[in-house]
Amino acid sequence: MRQMRNEKRKVTDEGELKAIVEACQTVRLGVIDEEGMFIVPMSFGYEWDADDTEAFCSTSANAPAACSDAEEPVAHLTLWLHSAGEGRKADAFRANGAGGAPVAIEMDCEDGVIEGPYACKYSYAFRSIMGSGRIFAIENGEDKVYGLTKIMEHLAPGAPIAFGPGVIERVSVWRVEVDHLTGKRRELKVSAPNELKAAAPKDGEK
Repeated sequence: MRQMRNEKRKVTDEGELKAIVEACQTVRLGVIDEEGMFIVPMSFGYEWDADDTEAFCSTSANAPAACSDAEEPVAHLTLWLHSAGEGRKADAFRANGAGGAPVAIEMDCEDGVIEGPYACKYSYAFRSIMGSGRIFAIENGEDKVYGLTKIMEHLAPGAPIAFGPGVIERVSVWRVEVDHLTGKRRELKVSAPNELKAAAPKDGEK
């Protein structure tokens, strides 16, 4: 796996990686089908299983990507998603049957504008997760309820959880097993007005 170019922005602390996932509300999945590549944003729930790391690294078919490339193996991340059962997205997710379809994932938090003395010194503070894994269709009713509950717990913690008649049968629930992920951040730094003025280029300077 290619190393991150700007290592100083790489997030390796397990607690910080989990905090990024917790802060994000939307995951974007990169998928490919017969029509080509596409990206779909989806709400999600998740499980961050630190205790399962050793077992996952020893049994996953993608363990070299998940474990050997990392300085320290991070916890195993599982994402839970839901959608209608028809359409391009659902077809792509089911394309590989029980083996699961390969997907790329991305999620990010916008932390604000970083001001500079002139335009080219402006930037943006962020925290992000990128990774890859496989997505599986969930058919069992109890497993669907479990996944939908994880979504509710993430997006609306403390809200009452109940499902109307026939909902579980109609909805499609998906599980993404993430076998590789990286975290990245750029911290928000606020400069005092006099610092910005002092750093501004003089006339004729670039």
